[in-house]
Amino acid sequence: MSRLNIFLLIVVMGCALSVVNATNQQRQFFIALQRAQSQERQLQQDYAQLQYQQSALSKTSRIEQIATDSLKMQPVTTGRTQYLTLAPGAATAEDAPVQASAPGAGASTPANGREVSR
Repeated sequence: MSRLNIFLLIVVMGCALSVVNATNQQRQFFIALQRAQSQERQLQQDYAQLQYQQSALSKTSRIEQIATDSLKMQPVTTGRTQYLTLAPGAATAEDAPVQASAPGAGASTPANGREVSR
């Protein structure tokens, strides 16, 4: 009987150590899960902030302001628009010299519909 008791005691001790080990692993996994969830929340906040910044940077009014201030661009006006027309007898736009005519200078509508602004 004594040998059976010793064997059972060793088995019980092994099971107890296994339970302790499993509990410790479960705690480690739970800590890793909490860290991953915290990182996920932080990344979601960063993504929302980046989306807000992108929408703010792509507003039409901001783009127009940068084009006006930095690039010295000006809006198109009818007084400064030039129409390019094909020379009489030209077959295609690539073969013919282009004539520029200002509005009000005898040109009615551009022949090829091209419009250029300076």
